[in-house]
Amino acid sequence: MKNKKTILVAPLHWGLGHATRCIPIIRSLLKNNYHVLLASDGAALLFLQKEFPNLESITLPGYNITYTKKGKWLKWKLLRKLPHIKKTLQAEKKLIEKLVNEHRIDGIISDNRLGVYSNKIPSVFITHQLNVLSGSTSMVSSKMHQNIIANYQECWVPDVAGPMNLSGKLGHLPHTTLPIKYIGPLSRMKPQTLPIMYDVLCLISGPEPQRSILEEKLINVFTNSKKKVALVQGVIEDQPSKRTHQNITIFNYLETQGLEKLINQSQLVVSRSGYTTLMDLAVLQKPAFFIPTPGQYEQEYLAKRLKEQGSVPSCKQEKFTELKLQKVGVYTGLKKFVSQEEYGHLFGLFERE
Repeated sequence: MKNKKTILVAPLHWGLGHATRCIPIIRSLLKNNYHVLLASDGAALLFLQKEFPNLESITLPGYNITYTKKGKWLKWKLLRKLPHIKKTLQAEKKLIEKLVNEHRIDGIISDNRLGVYSNKIPSVFITHQLNVLSGSTSMVSSKMHQNIIANYQECWVPDVAGPMNLSGKLGHLPHTTLPIKYIGPLSRMKPQTLPIMYDVLCLISGPEPQRSILEEKLINVFTNSKKKVALVQGVIEDQPSKRTHQNITIFNYLETQGLEKLINQSQLVVSRSGYTTLMDLAVLQKPAFFIPTPGQYEQEYLAKRLKEQGSVPSCKQEKFTELKLQKVGVYTGLKKFVSQEEYGHLFGLFERE
């Protein structure tokens, strides 16, 4: 009997989106008789450890990315962190080569972790950012990212190839020699027909301090509202917790099953316009209102694109009020996408001798 191969799955710790969208890939690897070794850092790793308590995991060096209080300074803060990011990449590569040389892994799936690859074993990069938007430096940041993607045997883009897609210019290049495969939206969620329990569900995510700034803003907006509101903080702690603040039910975090149920029980969702959230809401067909993270060009682009398409309304963080939600009904909502449960057809790469 052939020995099981071990695949390292390593999402970036930048909020929880990269970790959560790896869940259907991990499930499919296990279903197809692979061992899975989880690798990340911070809350992303803790989240995956809670989702897959029986899987072995390792801690990777942390990029330690945080946002700025004022969005306009975010790009410059990231530029100042480039030496640290480069050092982290080198540490990642050193650790990966050690795992490869010790024959502990037979393949790699990296979700936006730039230093997690090896020339000795099949390596896959998951990203929806073939173009990396950074304002006036977008051409440079995109080229740098594409050069990194070229280190991998395959690049899996969680979107569709055609014009009716979710990521727009982020995930589509007019001409490229990169080894791209469009694998459809990645979502751990499934739609359910459940009684509506909440008028509004606020989903909060992303690095600090912007995560806390949005939480405070939404609690202030919805306190004393006539609406019944649920708020998920996106803070991974040892144990899940639930408390009430007047008309608002506050959860620190929910694992997949609980969050799936809560979204299905909610009339509409207020959240960041992060790409993983877009994929989940498109699969669940939930009306939404987006508040992009200030200074995060990708989220601002996605929110603007969907607003201009007449799909989902959005506004700047400081301008959000409860009255803005009245606009949701005049937008068409996200185009329906169906996520796959089986990705075995992609794993042939790991079977090549």
